[in-house]
Amino acid sequence: MDQARLNTELQKHQNAHSHQRQRLLDSVFRGVTRFFAFLVLALLLGILLSLLVGAMPSIKAFGWGFLTSSDWDPVGEKFGALVPIYGTIATAAIALLIGVPVSFGIALFLTELCPVWLKRPLGIAIELLAGIPSIIYGMWGLFVFAPLFGEHVQPWLIENLGELPGIGFLFQGAPMGIGIFTAGLILAIMVIPFIAAVMRDVFEIVPPLLKESAYGLGSTTWEVVRHVVLPYTKTGVVGGIMLGLGRALGETMAVTFVIGNSSNFATGLFEPGNSIASSLANEFAEASGDLYLASLIELGLILFFITFVVLAFSKILLLRLKRQEGRQH
Repeated sequence: MDQARLNTELQKHQNAHSHQRQRLLDSVFRGVTRFFAFLVLALLLGILLSLLVGAMPSIKAFGWGFLTSSDWDPVGEKFGALVPIYGTIATAAIALLIGVPVSFGIALFLTELCPVWLKRPLGIAIELLAGIPSIIYGMWGLFVFAPLFGEHVQPWLIENLGELPGIGFLFQGAPMGIGIFTAGLILAIMVIPFIAAVMRDVFEIVPPLLKESAYGLGSTTWEVVRHVVLPYTKTGVVGGIMLGLGRALGETMAVTFVIGNSSNFATGLFEPGNSIASSLANEFAEASGDLYLASLIELGLILFFITFVVLAFSKILLLRLKRQEGRQH
């Protein structure tokens, strides 16, 4: 009995020691993960504060007029962000207008229509496109795509779309090959692999039983996609689109090669323009004077704000989609 009681007490002591050690490890784990979470937040705030401090001379000199002015005169120290903001938003919008339908078609083909022997090679090819450096896209766009586009496509677009009421002015101008529209096309090519890969992955998580039931009821492929696949995966689809938008907004080198880098406000899509990222890439190293440098830093602050707004909007949209799903069920 004494030996059994001794063994019981020893077992209790070991269990207590093990539980105490597990609690200690749990507290250490919680502390480490909390530290890294707050570290990310601290880095974000540090970047924001550093941008604010660096941009303060420009903010004090131009105020809100910096956002609405199209002036960019380093010699006269007159700066405005309207042209880069317009170029950034216009190129990203063109990229999404072209990239989202193409990405949807690619993802739909890979998950619903593609032969089994072709699905894996084609999927790998799409993923390889995402790994190509952006400067390669820019060089290809400048030396290969832009000359072909300016010689064969732009003249036809100018002739056939330039006279349309309401939107014809967007397609007027000299067929130079480079410009805002070309930058948007290159961005579309760059974001298609990201959006298509995300859409393909979320389409593949749809339970086969749901699709087979719809097919059994006589639905066509498009009806299955519209009424089964898209409602089931709309949150992931929106996330993929926002991922592509974030890539398009912040792209630097590819846009710098083909957008034209003009400080003049472009009324048409075929005219050369500028974006925030390309302005920083072209002029930051050569900026002379505190006000010039502060204006460029303020451009970076504006891009930071635009990206933050886009991500916040996407998060709100995803939360609303989740709430709607809860109401439906």
